Amino acid sequence: MSEIHDFTAVRQAELVRRRELSPVEITDHYLDRIERLGDEVGAFVTVTPELARRQARIAERRVLSEAPERLPPLLGLSVPIKDLDMVAGVRCTLGSGVFGGHVADADEGYVAALRRAGAVIPGKTNTPEFGLPCYTENEVAPPARTPWDTTRSAGGSSGGAAAAVAAGLAPLAQGSDGGGSIRIPASVCGIYGIKPTRGRVTTAPLRTDLLGLAVTGPLARTVADAALLLDAIAVNGLGDPYPAPPPAGGETFLAHAGRDPGRLRVACFAVPPLPEVRVHPDVLAAYHKTVRLLAELGHDVEEIEPPFDGSHMRHFATVWAVTAARSPVPPEDEHRLRPLTRWLRGRGRATSASAYLDAAAGLRRFARRALTVFAPYDAVLTPTLAMPPVPVGYFDATGDPAEEFARMNVFTPFGNVYNITGQPAVSVPLHTTADGLPVGVMLAGRLGAEGTLISLSAQLEAALPWHGRVPEIWRR
Repeated sequence: MSEIHDFTAVRQAELVRRRELSPVEITDHYLDRIERLGDEVGAFVTVTPELARRQARIAERRVLSEAPERLPPLLGLSVPIKDLDMVAGVRCTLGSGVFGGHVADADEGYVAALRRAGAVIPGKTNTPEFGLPCYTENEVAPPARTPWDTTRSAGGSSGGAAAAVAAGLAPLAQGSDGGGSIRIPASVCGIYGIKPTRGRVTTAPLRTDLLGLAVTGPLARTVADAALLLDAIAVNGLGDPYPAPPPAGGETFLAHAGRDPGRLRVACFAVPPLPEVRVHPDVLAAYHKTVRLLAELGHDVEEIEPPFDGSHMRHFATVWAVTAARSPVPPEDEHRLRPLTRWLRGRGRATSASAYLDAAAGLRRFARRALTVFAPYDAVLTPTLAMPPVPVGYFDATGDPAEEFARMNVFTPFGNVYNITGQPAVSVPLHTTADGLPVGVMLAGRLGAEGTLISLSAQLEAALPWHGRVPEIWRR
């Protein structure tokens, strides 16, 4: 007999509209799983049962009183929010012990959109301090672990969100991605994640990422589920610096999940942007299998010379450090920050305005060069990561923040390319190692063309389904 978490989000929404599944039942089911299993995978920082049950009761009244076709698309579905972002009246720690008692007084713009779409918010998912590292270990919650092997990290910075979805603690989750932070945990947790086009989701009301590196996007088990969530959060606001054009003809991203992508021209490369990085054999095997699968599906696949000399990584590190330094930490609390955060903030404060502008200009030049190389292609295939999932504690094992940062770059050298260019990119969970650990592959698309990536991802999903693979925790 199927459990509620066995149903996809799309199926749950259908059953709610047909009055065959109750929003209260859904919410209670997931809150129970979070209570029993959440700490085991380090998924949540804060659980909000009162808020969730209140929203579920409101959703249930709507189901019983309104025509099905008038109900919003996510009515009664559980959608946790990453703890970097604000939900009015809910604790928002930013993954830092310094802000352990901070309560948000407003919603993010996309959170308001989720409320309008009928989503239920069961809590805030785990994230590293200020979202800076590519793994999720902090002072406010247990480490986020991949449900496939809880000795290993769930990645970051959306590690808690990915762990929640992979462990069946939520059907969908919101994540954010400034250098790979949706795609990294999607890969190591064996789920699907979309980094949308720059500006697809509003940064209102408070976030001011002037370079547009960080974006909000969905994590889900299936391509259609992720598309459903992207439709709900794809809102722009007045004053957004990089508004993305809506899908042509008023179409939905969900509709693209059911559409044949046609014959596409796909570029591919597995040469990492850092010359000293060596891609793990299991990752290369997954990449080559995907190259062959794309060709078998009728696409024109061409290996290309990537537009890298490594300079963009230096520029990105400068911008990342300055971003870290901007977090408003009271001087008397600086010592409470984690070593990597303090190290990055020190580098950021030591960076002159001229050096920062030079780095920002360097990223723009790189984006122009990369987009020119990618322009003839509908999609670009690379590994998502250079390594399979690594043990919890791997990155900071030496106690040296500089070495920690270097390990992060070696782990995820491919991710920040598309934050710099602004292109949409997805991690598709097509493969596993011999030990059963997930290995994702990454596809990037043209600016504004999430629909093409979703259609292509759905085609790959149909050709090599991954939903039957679930971690042991799923059955508990």
